Amino acid sequence: MEHFDVIIIGSGPGGMAAAYDLAAAGEKIAVVEADLWGGTCPNRGCDPKKVLYGAVEARDMLSQLKGSGFDVIPEVNWSDLMAFKETFTQSVPVEQKTGLANAGIRTITGFARFNDKHTITVENKNYQADKFILATGQRSAILDIPGKENFGTSTDFLNMKELPKKIAFVGGGYISLELANIANSCGSEVHLLHHNERPLKGFDEALTKELIENLKLRGIHFHFNDSAETIVKKGTQFEVALTSQGTLVVDRVFCATGRIPNVEGLNLEKIGVDFTHKGISVNEYLQTTVETIYALGDCLDKNKPKLTPVSSFEGSYLAKCLSGKSQETIKYPALPTIIFSSPKLAQVGLTDQATLEDKKYKVQDLDLTQWFTYKRLNEPLVKAKIVTEKAKGLLVGATVLGNEADQLINLFTLMINQKLPADKVNDMIMLYPTVSSDLSYLY
Repeated sequence: MEHFDVIIIGSGPGGMAAAYDLAAAGEKIAVVEADLWGGTCPNRGCDPKKVLYGAVEARDMLSQLKGSGFDVIPEVNWSDLMAFKETFTQSVPVEQKTGLANAGIRTITGFARFNDKHTITVENKNYQADKFILATGQRSAILDIPGKENFGTSTDFLNMKELPKKIAFVGGGYISLELANIANSCGSEVHLLHHNERPLKGFDEALTKELIENLKLRGIHFHFNDSAETIVKKGTQFEVALTSQGTLVVDRVFCATGRIPNVEGLNLEKIGVDFTHKGISVNEYLQTTVETIYALGDCLDKNKPKLTPVSSFEGSYLAKCLSGKSQETIKYPALPTIIFSSPKLAQVGLTDQATLEDKKYKVQDLDLTQWFTYKRLNEPLVKAKIVTEKAKGLLVGATVLGNEADQLINLFTLMINQKLPADKVNDMIMLYPTVSSDLSYLY
C-alpha cells in the first residue's frame, strides 16, 4: 500500500497551492481528483466566464464611444466567442495533471472514500497518509421543484454552442447576475427571477440598486419577489410557472440559487469529521474534528468569501503548517469581492450597514462620472463609497461601481492591508492620467 506524508483530495486552486508548496518543502504528496484536473475555476468557472465577459467589455466600450469616434457597434458572434473560450479551457485538465507529475506529485484519478483517519480507497485501491487535506469544492444547488430536471447550471451555460433567443435565470446572486449580463449583452432576451427585492445581499444596497437600474436600461427583465414554481418542457421550449401566478416561455432556464459543498460519499461521518449543509467544520488551523484531516476552500463552512484566491491562500497556509514552517492560526487579510457585470461592482473591507452607521467611521459617497478618467470613455455610471476610520485617518472599506472597479478595489485592498495613511499615498507619484493617479483625491 502506497504511503504519503499528505494526500490532498481535490485539484482546484486551493489543493494545487497546498500540493506544490508541500512538495517544494520535501513532503511526499499525492492529489486525488474525481473530475476535471484543475478544479472548477479554470475549467468551468472564473476563467471561461471572464473570457466571455471580455467580449462584453469590448462591445460596451465601443458602445460608449458611439458618435465619439465609432459609428458601428459590432454584434457578438457567440459561436466564435465560445470557440475562443475553448482555447483556454480545453487543455486545462491535461496541463494541470502534467504539472503535478512534473513536480514529483503523485496523481490519483477517481472518487476517494475514507476507511479510517489514515486510509482512503480510490478505485478499489487503498492509500495511506499521515495527514489529509479536503479540497473538494462545491457544486450548483438545484431548486427542488417539479420539472427541476429542466434546469441548466452555470456549467451548462458556459458550454452552450448556440445562444438561445430567450433565457430565464433563477437566483439573485453574483453568478446569476454575471451570466444574465453576458447573455443579454450578446443578444438574448433575459429574465431574472429573485424571491425577494434584495439581490446581491452581500453588497452595498444603494450601489446594488444603481447597478440593477443600469442593467434594466440594458434590457434585462428583473422579476423580484418571484420565482419558478414548476418547469414544463414544451417542444423545444420551457414553460416556467411563476409563484406570482404568471408564466414565462423561454428557450433555456438556468438555476443559480447558490452552491453546496461536495462532502457526500467521502465517508466523513464514519470517521468523525463534522460537517453541515454549509460545509466542513474546521478550527482556526483549518483542522477538522479529526486531528489528521484538514480542509480548505469552498467545501468549508466559513464566513469568508468562497473565492479562488481565498482557497489558494488557505492552501499556502496549510502547506506551511503541515511542513512545520508555521504554528500560527490562519489570519486572513482584507478580502476583495467583485461582480463582473456592466458595470462592475467591487468592494473590500468594512462595508456593512452597521459599520457605516458607527460614528467612528467617516463615509464618503462619490459620483466619479465626470472625472476625466471615466469621462474620456463616456462611462455612464461610476460611483464610490469610501470608509475611513476617523481617529487614525486610515482607509478601512470601499465599494466601487464602474468599469474600472476591479483596478480601484485592488489598490484599496493594498492600502487597507498595508495600513497606508493618506499622506503616504499622496507622497507617491503615479502615472497620469490613470485610475491610480486619482487615489489622492479619493483618500
